[in-house]
Amino acid sequence: MKIVVLAGGLSTERDVSLASGAGICKTLRERGHDAFLLDVYLGFPKAPENLEKVFSLPNAGLEIAEGIKTTEPDLAAIKASREDQTDCFVGPNVIEICRLADIVFMALHGDVGENGKLQATFDILGIRYTGPNYLGSALAMDKGIAKQIFKTSGVPTPLGCALKKADRNKSLSDLGLKLPVVVKPCSGGSSIGVYIVHTEDEYYNAIQNSFCYEDEVVIEPYIKGREFACGIIDGKALPVIEIIPKTGFFDYANKYQAGATEEICPAQIPEEVAERIQRATELAFQSLKLDVYSRADFLWDENDDIYCLEVNTLPGMTSASLLPQEAAAAGIPYGELCELIIKKSLERYNV
Repeated sequence: MKIVVLAGGLSTERDVSLASGAGICKTLRERGHDAFLLDVYLGFPKAPENLEKVFSLPNAGLEIAEGIKTTEPDLAAIKASREDQTDCFVGPNVIEICRLADIVFMALHGDVGENGKLQATFDILGIRYTGPNYLGSALAMDKGIAKQIFKTSGVPTPLGCALKKADRNKSLSDLGLKLPVVVKPCSGGSSIGVYIVHTEDEYYNAIQNSFCYEDEVVIEPYIKGREFACGIIDGKALPVIEIIPKTGFFDYANKYQAGATEEICPAQIPEEVAERIQRATELAFQSLKLDVYSRADFLWDENDDIYCLEVNTLPGMTSASLLPQEAAAAGIPYGELCELIIKKSLERYNV
């Protein structure tokens, strides 16, 4: 198969996406596919005149992946490096190359890559892609909307509210909340812009900082508990994985700095708790109208309650990422996982 692995972009998770894309591209090529790694934003301005040739290039586009850094990418520098300097999110030759592929493997994380906009564009253009549909992607990406859906669908989730930038001077008491709380961007990922605050000063600083990323934030009561994730493929939950950061919580640095976090899969927890997390994962998947695959993040507190924090519709896909670890625990090696995602995605198109 001719497969474009689409990564990069302009989200704060750009570097994570490139690492996922490189892993996917390499394993697909090892399994006999003509895969090519393509940056959705920078595109391929120096592509051969016959675009079909990109699928046989010896480097497969892998030179664009420089690995994960423990600091956020400099998006201004990325914008400045683009040759055509247009405002279009999609770079040179991206659409043309994607239309030549049998399927586009979506290795994007955050922002336009994960919020349904690109998926809807591909639907209009007749480009087949992996992962959830545009509607489910949009619903899951907005944490405020997802929280409302969870509440009405019976998915256990923390109380809380969404706050617009125009209302940023509202106090916690005005919002019906009290310290400590968690402040996070409404549509962000990789825990960028997430703050656990214990004082009023910390709260107002967190609000200001989170609004640097987006015009809406979510504020929730802080819940002390153990951190877990649960992937799902084709509606069936995978084994639960526990995430144990050596310091702090599972933030950007702890996610991507080697040795910063211990991960145990399957999680060493009572079977009944694991089953509750798996059932909540499946219910969240259904309530957000998702298909193909995703990953939900959870807390389990001292009162034996579980809370679904969010659903990631395009979770990390390096071989060491959470979802591939869970799949491996279910007997699905990394290469087979990539093939399974493609297979289930093509079923949406009756292919």
